[in-house]
Amino acid sequence: MNYQGKTIWITGASSGIGEAFTRAFYKEGANLILSSRRQEVLEEVRNSLGEDTSNVKIIALDLMDGDSFPEKTKEALAAFGQIDVLINNGGVSQRSTVMESEMSTFRRLMEINYFGAVGLTKEVLPHMVDRKSGHIIVTSSVAGKIGTKFRSGYAGSKHAVQGFFNSLRQEMYEHNVAVTLLCPGFIKTDISKNALTGDGSKFDKMGDAHSNAMTADEMVAKVMPKIKAQKEEIYVTGFKEKLALWVQRFSPTLLNKILKNQKVT
Repeated sequence: MNYQGKTIWITGASSGIGEAFTRAFYKEGANLILSSRRQEVLEEVRNSLGEDTSNVKIIALDLMDGDSFPEKTKEALAAFGQIDVLINNGGVSQRSTVMESEMSTFRRLMEINYFGAVGLTKEVLPHMVDRKSGHIIVTSSVAGKIGTKFRSGYAGSKHAVQGFFNSLRQEMYEHNVAVTLLCPGFIKTDISKNALTGDGSKFDKMGDAHSNAMTADEMVAKVMPKIKAQKEEIYVTGFKEKLALWVQRFSPTLLNKILKNQKVT
């Protein structure tokens, strides 16, 4: 896949994995549409890319505001005339038990992680189907396969993402629109700092596993060849996450016994 002149729309582009994808696709010569809530931070990201950023458009977007998606999609299509790849990367994690978590926190996790990705995809799909070309990429998580303590709402939202986009893929084969689920393990980003506690406030701490993990740029470098090949599901994990996925496949009971004694914050 040659991305020269292709248009890539990235949500959650202001930091972490989204920012790393921004740098990677900029080097590929793609037209970029960068979205997140923080326009001023997106402008900093754009300014860091290079001298010529005429191929980079900023569209501020709040994934909690689904009513804005139709107009934001029109704006994105007007920027470069088409959308070749949509990367649903915006999201938020969680660090709280079920009992201490308010329902508003669970709903917020679902609204951002699940309905945000579903709603924006629904707006972009007709354009891709009409053109018989496109690629939908969704940043899920190993938590979309495995549930652990303190991640109930987050894991639930990512399990929902997996189910929805696996189903969508089946519908899109006949339209030549690819669907890729990206399932990272621990990556060194601010995801744990920005995670929601039970009352919806920020956790504001860097977890040990994230501190010692690969960087977002290292992760993106690993997955870019698979993205180009339009692989349907991509895992990028450390040894422990890879082992957990393997054990779950063959012995979910054993995995549960292992996880109940693990530190997962």
